[in-house]
Amino acid sequence: MEAREVYSVKVRAGKRTYIFDVRATRNRDYYITITETKRDFTGEVSQKQKIFLYKEDFVKFQRALDQVISHVRTDLLPDYDYERSSLEGDEESAG
Repeated sequence: MEAREVYSVKVRAGKRTYIFDVRATRNRDYYITITETKRDFTGEVSQKQKIFLYKEDFVKFQRALDQVISHVRTDLLPDYDYERSSLEGDEESAG
């Protein structure tokens, strides 16, 4: 399956980078790849993980992600300042 990148958002989070790419197949079908890269102490990428998310699973994936994030935020760590921590040194970019 030959695919081309249509849209991309990069989130830098310390030594990790998360990349959300929308890709298109030759048949104009779309899917998302979610890539996590980790850098070692030299700044080189030492690990790379990738998830392929297909359109038929978008709603189920989003619901599950929202559910687990809500559980952590409200039940496990309700006093954590998520807004402050997300602003410290993180960069987001869309393309």
